Amino acid sequence: MSPMQILFSFKGRIPRKTYWLWGILGLLLASVIASMLLGIAGVDEQSADVLATLLIIWPGLAIAIKRWHDRDRSGWWVLINAIPVVGFIWALIDNGFLRGSVGANRFGEDLTGRL
Repeated sequence: MSPMQILFSFKGRIPRKTYWLWGILGLLLASVIASMLLGIAGVDEQSADVLATLLIIWPGLAIAIKRWHDRDRSGWWVLINAIPVVGFIWALIDNGFLRGSVGANRFGEDLTGRL
């Protein structure tokens, strides 16, 4: 799967490794760099943080939805994050630590072992 598909498409599946590399580390790094660059450009800190967050919303959703697909669940499961504390913990455990469904499911082929 290409980086553009990983970051911008809501279709398909991604394994845990891709989720951690692109969804957690990659987006966190992108957010920090964007905030720093906006700060250097003279944008106040609060506005820089808001703009950096807006920058990573779509890729973050795309990656989370594909990870829910790997668990053979609908992308609508991203809404579990709306439940304070419990939703975040549930999503982190389900997406970050549990293996996706073995073999093909309704969302595509099993990509475990491939980025």
